[in-house]
Amino acid sequence: MSKPSAAQWSVQQSIDLYGIQRWGNDYFGVADNGNLIVKTLNTEVQLLNIIEGMQERDLQMPVLLRIENILDAQIKRLNDAFSSAIAKAGYSSHYRGVYPIKVNQQAQVVDEIAHFGARFKHGFEVGSKAEMIAALSTLEEPDSLIICNGYKDEEFVELGLQALQLGFQCFFVIETPAELPIIIKLSKAFDIKPMLGVRIKMTSQISGHWNSTSGDRSVFGLTTTQLIEVVDSLKTENMLDCLQLLHCHLGSQIPNIQEIRSGIVEACRFYTDLVHEGAAMTHIDLGGGLAVDYSGEQSSEEQSRNYSLEEYCEDIVETLKETFDESAIEHPIIVTESGRATVAYSSILLFNILDVNNFESSELQTSQDTEHALIINLREVLEYMTPKRLQECFNDAYYYRDELRELFKHGQIDLRSRAVGENIFLEILQRIYNQLDDLERIPPGLENLKLDLADIYYGNFSLFQSLPDIWAIDQLFPVIPIHRLDKAPTRQAVIADITCDCDGKIDNFIAEFGPSKTLALHPLQEGKEYYLGVFLVGAYQETLGDLHNLFGDTNVVSVRLNQDGSFDFVKEIHGDTIADVLSYVEYQPQQMAIRYRNTAERAVKEGRINARQRQQIMKTFNASMQGYTYYEKED
Repeated sequence: MSKPSAAQWSVQQSIDLYGIQRWGNDYFGVADNGNLIVKTLNTEVQLLNIIEGMQERDLQMPVLLRIENILDAQIKRLNDAFSSAIAKAGYSSHYRGVYPIKVNQQAQVVDEIAHFGARFKHGFEVGSKAEMIAALSTLEEPDSLIICNGYKDEEFVELGLQALQLGFQCFFVIETPAELPIIIKLSKAFDIKPMLGVRIKMTSQISGHWNSTSGDRSVFGLTTTQLIEVVDSLKTENMLDCLQLLHCHLGSQIPNIQEIRSGIVEACRFYTDLVHEGAAMTHIDLGGGLAVDYSGEQSSEEQSRNYSLEEYCEDIVETLKETFDESAIEHPIIVTESGRATVAYSSILLFNILDVNNFESSELQTSQDTEHALIINLREVLEYMTPKRLQECFNDAYYYRDELRELFKHGQIDLRSRAVGENIFLEILQRIYNQLDDLERIPPGLENLKLDLADIYYGNFSLFQSLPDIWAIDQLFPVIPIHRLDKAPTRQAVIADITCDCDGKIDNFIAEFGPSKTLALHPLQEGKEYYLGVFLVGAYQETLGDLHNLFGDTNVVSVRLNQDGSFDFVKEIHGDTIADVLSYVEYQPQQMAIRYRNTAERAVKEGRINARQRQQIMKTFNASMQGYTYYEKED
């Protein structure tokens, strides 16, 4: 199906159509030749050139591409924006950022954040012993913050106390009253003065997917009664001076800046009263929440945000200053746990399109004297179709088509007759669709016609492995071709992955005027690859992915862009082999090979194959076990 005209199409039209400037955060653009570019620090590189480098290194699609420069830039932007807001407001303390490891726990990402964040003493938020060990083995800068959230046993606490000995500022955030006795017991046993924080349940609620992390029914955090009990316990133990941090978490992906302001005011009241109770408060941790504008709508819609990074930082700083100044409270160190906004932009899922299934009619056959009356009726719909009768023609076409299917089901027409009728039906729908733009108002019954006629483009990836949030929570990610953007995309499509699951599809996209159920794409060209990229996938997707249909981790490549426009392959990890993923689900690849060899040998004895054929069968089996789990192009 075609809509846009290829004549006089411009690169800017592609930029507008796919919303690149709206969601790209200035990291992406399009070159004059129609190739998508990634750009940072006055340098830009075409993604197609990076793919060519991958192919030279035998890294086949799909590939998760990480751009180190973007991760570096996001950490710098966050710290610089807070520094600027602090200076502008006259705030008397400073900012310290921490990255929540749970957002993307991959070693490459955590290592890079520690490296790029060292100049800002950017630390980590950890929620488990494993994440604590990752942080301790990665951070090198003295005084870096480690915020310990989650449920803590003795081993967790012991690791944190030892982190203090090593020079890190490691805060135990008390999430439940049961944690405090453990911390008190071990700190006395090791004679180490702990750094404590308390997490409070916020009554301020946010909108969006993740609003359950705030409010009275949030899983973690102390009620006001429990908070007083913790304070009294610390007083009894003469340890109230250890309580230095207040932690509050409004929620993840906060779309509306007004909700942030409201929550901060509430947090300040808790902080102020803890100071009045005698706690030696120095830090206020506002948790995560800095949103990523996935849709590019710049609105309070749940997959967008109605504020800039600068506005976010200024609102936090100004609200804190105004509220604390009213109570004559010394300005605390500001801590935030921005994870999604730190890593989302730096990762791109790249994949090639393997095939297309379209829903267009083939050449219409001439009418036959023996044709069934319903087929004749369908042909007549084509004859009386006019712009004013489109809805009528649409209704008639569906009626006659459905009647034909019933007759076929009961054996009253043959397969060839049904095929003729179905072909005419598709021709009717296509002609109706081509006239919709000429109507002042599209009839309600025709609103979904674009989706009904959309092509299915089969992508070489697994949605459940690489983009699980699309399936689980209807997350919206930008999906665009990474080349041919100087040409009009004349097809409307949905994208299916290569899992044998009907849910393995993408059918919600960013478009020029809001979300769309179809994506404009280019027709495939014989013998040429067509590459798509899914952007803003750095947060959660790698960690949440599963082994649906035993598709494993993709190939992973990290590149560094250079000022001269070149780029370096910094790291590359080949994706899971078939043997790898089988071992993950408790198969033993070596034993499987032995059993298969026995099956092949039995076939030799039974005369089904000869010994030479058995060798070829085993060679194919063993090679497949070491092969990529995704579709591999033959050389």
